[in-house]
Amino acid sequence: LRPCLPPSALSYVAGLGWFLALAFQPLAPRTYMSENAMGSTMVEEQFLYGERALSYAREFAGHKKKAGGMPVAWLEKTMWNLGLEVHRQPFSRTLPFPDEARERYMVKGTNVYGILRAPRAASTEALVLTVPCSEGPHNNQAVGLMLALASYFRGQIYWAKDIIFLVNEHDLLGMEAWLEAYHDVNLTEVRSSGTLGRAGAIQAALSLELSSDVVTSFDVAVEGLNGQLPNLDLLNLFHAFCQKNGLLCTIQGKLPRSDWDSLPAFGHSLQTLLRMVLAQASGQPRGDHGLFLRYRIEAITLRGINSFRQYKYDMTTVGKTLEGMFRKLNNLLERLHQSYFFYLLPSLSRFVSIGVYMPAFGFLILVLVLKISFWVVRALPLRTPSPPRRSPGLTPLFPQESRPGLLVLVPPLLICHAAGLALYFLPVLGQHVATQHFPVSESEAVVLTVIAIYVAGMALPHNTHRVLAGGGSDRGWMTLKLLALLYLAVQLGCLALLNFSLGFLLAATMVPAAAAVQPTGPK
Repeated sequence: LRPCLPPSALSYVAGLGWFLALAFQPLAPRTYMSENAMGSTMVEEQFLYGERALSYAREFAGHKKKAGGMPVAWLEKTMWNLGLEVHRQPFSRTLPFPDEARERYMVKGTNVYGILRAPRAASTEALVLTVPCSEGPHNNQAVGLMLALASYFRGQIYWAKDIIFLVNEHDLLGMEAWLEAYHDVNLTEVRSSGTLGRAGAIQAALSLELSSDVVTSFDVAVEGLNGQLPNLDLLNLFHAFCQKNGLLCTIQGKLPRSDWDSLPAFGHSLQTLLRMVLAQASGQPRGDHGLFLRYRIEAITLRGINSFRQYKYDMTTVGKTLEGMFRKLNNLLERLHQSYFFYLLPSLSRFVSIGVYMPAFGFLILVLVLKISFWVVRALPLRTPSPPRRSPGLTPLFPQESRPGLLVLVPPLLICHAAGLALYFLPVLGQHVATQHFPVSESEAVVLTVIAIYVAGMALPHNTHRVLAGGGSDRGWMTLKLLALLYLAVQLGCLALLNFSLGFLLAATMVPAAAAVQPTGPK
C-alpha cells in the first residue's frame, strides 16, 4: 500500500486556498439588518449637549486628579442631580501574581452606576452604557459624554427599557465584579459588598472609550472572551448610524473600501480578516464588552480615534449616534437573535457566514480522515483464509505475526491524559508549595513546574516503546497512530465549533505534522 500523499496535500492546499478566498466579494456579501424593530434609521436625533459633555469631562478630570483615582463621591452627586437612581459597588480581587505596576496582590475598587427607570414600562428589560475609568487622562471625555447623555435621556418619555449608566474601575476586573453581582453569581472569586440596585434583564450593552474632545473615526471591537461574538445586527446598527451621521467607522483599525474588484482591495480585506482571526484566536476580550457576552448579553466596544485625518467630529455628532442606537434598541421586543452569531468580517460592510468559512476547516480535517483511512488498512489485519494443516514437527514457511490487543494501548493513553491533567493542575499547586519552601516568586514557581512536567514527559516515547514492543510487530505503533489521528480530528472539530479562528490556526499548523509523521517502531 502506498500512502495517499497527493490527495492529502491537495486537500490541505484547498483548505488554505478557500480561507484566502473568503476576502473575495462573491464569498463576502453585504451586511443587512435582520431584526425588523431596527430595520430603519429614520429617527430624529435631537442631542445638543456637546458642550455640556465637555464641561462634565473637565470637572471629572479635575476631581479625578484631586482624588488620585475615580472620584466616587462626585460621580454619585452628579448622577443624583441628574435624577438617576444611584448605587455604588465596592469590590476586591486577590491576584494570583503581583501586577507589574504596583506589585500588589489585592486590587480594590468601586463601581458607580445610575439607573434611569423607564417611564412607560415596568423594570423588566434594560440597556447598559458603560465607561471604564482608566488611570491618567484616558476616558475623561467618555465619562462626560455619558453624563450628558444621561441628562438628555432623563427628559425623554419614550423609553420602554431601563438604562444603566455605569462607570467601572480597573477595567475588566471592575466589569466582571459588576456583572457577577448583578446576576448573583460568583465565577472568579471577586468579593463585592453593598446592596446592588437592579433593573430588568439586560438586552444589550455599549462600552465607550473616548479620550479627546473631537474624533476622526470610531473603531469597533467585537471579539469577546474565548472568541465569542455579538449578534451581527448590533454591529450593523452601529454602522448604519455612522453612515447616517457621516462618521468614519473602522474595524481592526481598517476603513472599508469601495473598489472590491481590485487587487489592492482584496489585500486590504484579507489583512482585516486575518487581524480578526488572530484577535479571536487569542481568546482575550478586546474591551469590556467581551465579558457581557458570557451572560448572553449582546455588546460591543466603541473607541474614539483622533488621528491626522482632516475631518473632525465633535461631541454632538457622537452623542447623536449613540442616541440613535439607544432609541433603536429601545424598540426591541425580544433579544437579538435574527442575525448571525458566527461570522468573520473582512470589512464593516461585508461579512462571511459560518456556512461559507467552515469548508476551509473541513478540507484541513479531510487530510486527517484520509490518513485515518490509510492507517486503518495498515493497522487492522486483513481476513485471510486459514492455512492448511501441517504435519506435526514441520516448521511453517511463513510464520504468523503476533497481533497485539487493544489493551496494550491503554498505558500510553493514560500517560498522555495524566500529563494533560498535570499541566492543568500542578502549576497552581506548585506555586503554593514552592513559595512556602523555596526562595522563588509565584511566577518563577509556575514556570519551573511547567518545565518539570515537560522534562518528565520526555520519557513518554521510551515508555510507549517498551509497552508496544511486547506486541512483537509494528502493528501496535500503527494502531496508536490511528487513535492519535482520531483524537486530533475530534478535538479540532469540537474546538472549531466554539472558536473557529483558534481551531483553524491549530489545524493549519498541526495537521501537516500529524499527517506526515509515520511510526516505525522505536524510531
